Amino acid sequence: MATGAVTGLAAEAAIARQAGLLAAAGAGTGEGTERAIRVLIEQGVPGLLSFGIAGGLAPNLACGTLIAPAAVRGTGGEAHWVDVEWHARLTRAAHAAGIPLVVGGIFGADKIAASAREKAQLREASHAIAVDLESHRIARGAERARLPFLVFRVIADAADRDLPPAALLPLTRSGHPSVRVLGSIVAKPGQISALLTLARETRAALDALRRGALALGSALRHT
Repeated sequence: MATGAVTGLAAEAAIARQAGLLAAAGAGTGEGTERAIRVLIEQGVPGLLSFGIAGGLAPNLACGTLIAPAAVRGTGGEAHWVDVEWHARLTRAAHAAGIPLVVGGIFGADKIAASAREKAQLREASHAIAVDLESHRIARGAERARLPFLVFRVIADAADRDLPPAALLPLTRSGHPSVRVLGSIVAKPGQISALLTLARETRAALDALRRGALALGSALRHT
């Protein structure tokens, strides 16, 4: 059975499948993420992988930086450690392939960190290098099911990047951008430049994620 990858975006899930993983997208919501976790566990996966893009909290992490956090900090202040052997195998494979991989902790949030100020506050409170919407839930789900888990992410929006309003709108249940984005642009056309920049950075991050996942596919699969 393939390792289960939980993502937010459908595009992330597609990349995970290209790397030989069994993927389910949670659309960036708590309910959706929990549903994706249940679906994968019910299929008998041997481990869970938190997979996709993340927001940067550490100021030195540029868009496209691959990260493999050793720990996840939850919203309640708890820490969840990834599987040590699995993590070591991934970092060794990255080193052997000459792929830079940053291993600092990640913060699992319940909402998007929309501004550089919010990211700085999260960084100060958690000491994490990045933030996403799924890792803390995946860690808890894996612990409940007594499964190993790992995190493999790529920085999309850097720590100094403010996100435009349209980027904060919920995804569809399948993990695709909502048509409500168009309404947001009509209501606030001044965000178009920021949205175009974010779109370019997201594409670059997904490209980096794809290259890393394909190169490290065997190490991302729990054995």
